[in-house]
Amino acid sequence: MKFYNLIKFFLTVTAACLIGASLTARADTLANIQKSGVIRIAIPQDFPPFGSVGPDLKPRGYDIDMANLIGKAMGVKVDLISVTGTNRIPYLTTDKVDLVISSMGKNPEREKVIDFSTSYAPFYSAVFGPADMPVKSESDLAGKTLGILRGSIEDLALSKTLPSTTTVIRFDDNNSVISSYLTGQVQLVAIGNSTAAALNERTKLRRLDSKFVIKDSPCYVGVNKGEPALLAKVNEIINQAKKDGSLNDISKRWLQAPLPKNF
Repeated sequence: MKFYNLIKFFLTVTAACLIGASLTARADTLANIQKSGVIRIAIPQDFPPFGSVGPDLKPRGYDIDMANLIGKAMGVKVDLISVTGTNRIPYLTTDKVDLVISSMGKNPEREKVIDFSTSYAPFYSAVFGPADMPVKSESDLAGKTLGILRGSIEDLALSKTLPSTTTVIRFDDNNSVISSYLTGQVQLVAIGNSTAAALNERTKLRRLDSKFVIKDSPCYVGVNKGEPALLAKVNEIINQAKKDGSLNDISKRWLQAPLPKNF
């Protein structure tokens, strides 16, 4: 029995030491980045305009520009690591990357696992249409024809509150929603701002102008828990980029629109 208790005590002490060492290592991540001269950042490559592969086969997009901005501000080289929506958080928590910049929204479940920076990119669902069409709220959709993805966040949010005279045409995929607008089948569409930006980048026919926001869900940089120094540094860089206009330039380049007021 004494031997069993001794083994149990030894294992408990060993586990505590390992946990303490892990937390210490993570707490020193900013120092390690500065010492090595490299920061590893997870980015998307299949979600334009936030991340995609360009004609030169190199990653390009809002998140890539944001990653490079952070690396430049820190004075270190950026090692871009492609991730998917499902493995981006595991890559961070298993220390395969130092930061996640992958059009990631914040919610209570994710906040239990990782920390989040201040917002760096606007991400929202809205009603879009021609710039000269005076639509500022749901009531202005009376008598209009609206294209929407069936069962989407936009569909669920608007279906109960639209004026009775609004004609809603539901489609089974985003491409059909966009095509309905480009061909004039509908006057307006309810989609995400990234989808609208991607379309505006590809064509000048019937460009999409944001009318009013349905749901707002900005993007944040993901940081491991227990890294206050790194989180503070990232927030400092983002806030400075908002002040000096460099973040606004990234938004105009990739989202075809300036940052929203008070962003």
